[in-house]
Amino acid sequence: MPDVDLRIEPVSGESTLRDWRHVHNVIVPPAAMTLDEVRGRAGCNRLENAYRGDTLVGCSTVRPPTGDDAVATVIARVLPAHRRTGIGTALYENGLAHARVLGARSIETVVLAADEDGVRFAAAHGFTETERYVLPGETDEWLTLRLTAAPTP
Repeated sequence: MPDVDLRIEPVSGESTLRDWRHVHNVIVPPAAMTLDEVRGRAGCNRLENAYRGDTLVGCSTVRPPTGDDAVATVIARVLPAHRRTGIGTALYENGLAHARVLGARSIETVVLAADEDGVRFAAAHGFTETERYVLPGETDEWLTLRLTAAPTP
């Protein structure tokens, strides 16, 4: 049964940029972004926010397909108090559909390795780790995962 109170909306305007930034920075503090950085991301990626009623509950990013494999990146983020309620799946499915419209033939996601919920979510949705890395000058480990299997029922 669809969550009729859940709205997923594209980021447009300062208020929604701030909302997206808030969720992003809560979920991935090592990659915390300024509003100017979010504006830059919004210029080349599709950013969306999820609201249950009037409450901000999550956000997502779809990076358009690149390379010969037409690989798009879909990232869903849900605030901890709202996890395991279907919001992440709704954000992911919405982002996946948008990536396919853009011509994606392969889908990847990126997860902070310390985010155990995020790693489990990706695995449950058919993603397999393809790369583990630390950004130059940083200490936090990140995972790139590729969609390789149908999601677990």
